[in-house]
Amino acid sequence: MPISSFNKKWIPFENLNAWTQSRRKQHPHHKLVATNGCFDILHIGHIRYLQASAQLGDFLLVGVNSDHSIRQIKGPDRPVNAELERAEVLAALECVNAITIFPDSSALNFLQMARPDIYSKGGDYSLDSINQQERQWLESIQCQIHIIPADTNQSTSKILRQLRVSPPSPTPE
Repeated sequence: MPISSFNKKWIPFENLNAWTQSRRKQHPHHKLVATNGCFDILHIGHIRYLQASAQLGDFLLVGVNSDHSIRQIKGPDRPVNAELERAEVLAALECVNAITIFPDSSALNFLQMARPDIYSKGGDYSLDSINQQERQWLESIQCQIHIIPADTNQSTSKILRQLRVSPPSPTPE
């Protein structure tokens, strides 16, 4: 059973549009920041990126790729952690205000439902390398796009590569 911080921050994807409209009515001057990703094995790069993203506005919404979409993007061996577990770990972070899991490999539908004021991506992206359909749509609603510079070269893929080449643990005697 997910912990209460998860329950308080969880927005079912099918309710995201209604949630966004309600939030805007309740807090018309707040800037909604949205970001998205797999967040398969949470590491320091993710933490710094999410904290920096939260500083861009008043409220941080994180879209988490579903297990199915990660398999489409990263291959059959991913994700390492299931979508609800990844979302629950993110919910435990103070800088994250709300979470949803979206089913598509592209974040376009997530972004269209969230209609953020600010969209952030990590430093492994640039304006030219983000999904250009997403970029065009965000620009059409005058959403600011921020690329958060990476201050670490950590990535889930790098961690997994290191684990695959690590020597086996000694067996207990």
